[in-house]
Amino acid sequence: MEAAIQVHLADSTRADITRTSLDDHGLIVVCTSMDQALEAVNVIAPEHLEMHVEGAMKYLGAIRNAGAIFLGAWTPEAVGDYVAGPNHTLPTGGTARYSSPLSVDDFVKKSSIIQYSPAALKNDARAVVQIATHEGLWAHARSVALRLKALLDAEQASVAVSAAAGVEDGEARGE
Repeated sequence: MEAAIQVHLADSTRADITRTSLDDHGLIVVCTSMDQALEAVNVIAPEHLEMHVEGAMKYLGAIRNAGAIFLGAWTPEAVGDYVAGPNHTLPTGGTARYSSPLSVDDFVKKSSIIQYSPAALKNDARAVVQIATHEGLWAHARSVALRLKALLDAEQASVAVSAAAGVEDGEARGE
């Protein structure tokens, strides 16, 4: 492999830059199985991954961490960079473990929409108050606690009204 790199560098117009990059960041990983190679890919999380193997598509599901994946011997990185369509701005330095290539979605404004029912707020109130309190966000905890109190007060008032209505119905029937 190192001999092939030297042959490549002999013809390169950017040999000095390439040598410096290889010296500072170069790495050759020799794997004895495809499973081991795929595991290495997911740990390294490369910016670009060229899969020069027969039936490359069948391995795609095992690759979790790569910026751009080029499948097969006829798909060099350069086609992805210039004409195939995906964005050329990719996660570098192993950041493909938690980041994605730049896409049109990065330029679309989005909003989160949340709507709780009274039952949902009652169900989650304790957890929200506990987390907000732990973070020291008193007003967040209070905003939930006050709503929960209002819900419980309304429920108690409803029970009281229902009970009173039951007594009135009984009185009207002469019970």
